[in-house]
Amino acid sequence: METPSYRIGKIVFGSAASVQAAYDRFKVQPIDETRLAPTRESPFPSCRQTLAKEAVVADVGTFDGRARQSLAFAPSERPGWWIRRLDQPEQLDTKVDIANLWTSAQNLVLRSGSPHNYLRMVEHIIALKCGLGVDNVLLKVCSGDPPLFDQSSRPLVRAMTDVGIVPTAEAATYVTVKEPVVFGGKRGDFLLFLPAENGERNLRIDCAISWNTVIGDQRILFDVTPETFAYAALARTNATRRQYLLAKTVGKLFAATRHWGYNERNILIHGPKKFYTEPRFPVGQKFLEPVWHRATLDLMAALALTGEDRFCGTVVSFRAGHTLDCDAIRALYRNDLLMRI
Repeated sequence: METPSYRIGKIVFGSAASVQAAYDRFKVQPIDETRLAPTRESPFPSCRQTLAKEAVVADVGTFDGRARQSLAFAPSERPGWWIRRLDQPEQLDTKVDIANLWTSAQNLVLRSGSPHNYLRMVEHIIALKCGLGVDNVLLKVCSGDPPLFDQSSRPLVRAMTDVGIVPTAEAATYVTVKEPVVFGGKRGDFLLFLPAENGERNLRIDCAISWNTVIGDQRILFDVTPETFAYAALARTNATRRQYLLAKTVGKLFAATRHWGYNERNILIHGPKKFYTEPRFPVGQKFLEPVWHRATLDLMAALALTGEDRFCGTVVSFRAGHTLDCDAIRALYRNDLLMRI
């Protein structure tokens, strides 16, 4: 197919000049991989879905690799995803919603009630809401530190699919933007949201990244389906070799990084000229693991913050990250730019 072009539409924040410059750079970047569905029909049933039974996964802690952490996905009748800290029974469950986002500085942290009632690094978990079309889930955890896996989020996908995703009696609800809207960042990045049209109920993502390392320029265009998400869930987060070495040396002096569970199996380490861990997703001369991680386990996590609703339409992302993702979702609500369909 031809490389798509998009109408920039209403600029919600960011300067018109910087947005246009970023878009001009984006539109000439070639697409490295395309995974489009035959039609733009929803890949999920029209009813809400939950799990047939509880699914439990466990591995080393993300922020404290000395401890083994677990999480359980449990069936739920309540619309949306909810987080229950079992070690804080006096606290109410935290709804997975943009209103409960505490910070997006380095990773997404959701919190409600007590400052101790939080869960860190939730993006690689809640992205399953969009990717697998599971609408109602109770997520049970025993701490604010989720487990970290060598296969990124694929063990989570496998856990859900193994126990079974089942329909409920309630109809699913969808939101999309009322008109094309764009959000400009401060480093040549932008997010563009286009409305679902002609009764469409699916989500299409056009995502590009650009790094001054061996990662380079990468771009993918795909429709979100359970198959595409299961494929992409193997993509690990990445760090430069300098970042990794600092965390493993000087980082030992600081409580926040002293016991990180990251190692050379569960993270993609890269430098200016080469990868220092074996990269995944080879396509031609490139390894598209970074862009697949960015598009699915980061961007789709922000789209999961629409509460009990499924987000549909088209999202275009260029060089964006957690903060721009979440600022954009928050601005969609603050400016009344979403509508249910």
